[in-house]
Amino acid sequence: MFSALISFLGGSVFRMVWGEVSAFVSKRQDHAQEIERMRLQGELDDKAHARSQDTIRLQAELGVKQIEVQRDAALMQSDADAFTSAMRDAFKPTGVYWVDLWNGVIRPQFAQIALLLWLAKVVGQGFVMDDYDRDMVGAVLGFFIADRSLGRRGK
Repeated sequence: MFSALISFLGGSVFRMVWGEVSAFVSKRQDHAQEIERMRLQGELDDKAHARSQDTIRLQAELGVKQIEVQRDAALMQSDADAFTSAMRDAFKPTGVYWVDLWNGVIRPQFAQIALLLWLAKVVGQGFVMDDYDRDMVGAVLGFFIADRSLGRRGK
């Protein structure tokens, strides 16, 4: 009888029980794997979303920077145009004889007096030029030489 019971349990019942136990263990492992896969996929999706948000934020910041640079360039261009227009209008005759005569005389005389005063300062220093004097030479040369030569070429 004992052998019949062992035979019975060792045969089909044992395979049935073993099959059910192994199926349960396999399903449990599959379920754990699926849960882990879903968790990892969620983390990957979160990271991809964060990268996407960073990219959008960076593109928006670059767009703002581009607009700021364009605005600054437009302001600089309008300042340069205004300065050029003011310089052009400053030397344009008014049509009133005594005003044009005054402008024709006072500007060169003022420049000559300013240059003589500056030259007296440099002579008083023993012809040793400091930073102010070097800046003055650059400004004078820029105004009287570069400005006039560019003005002749229409620039």
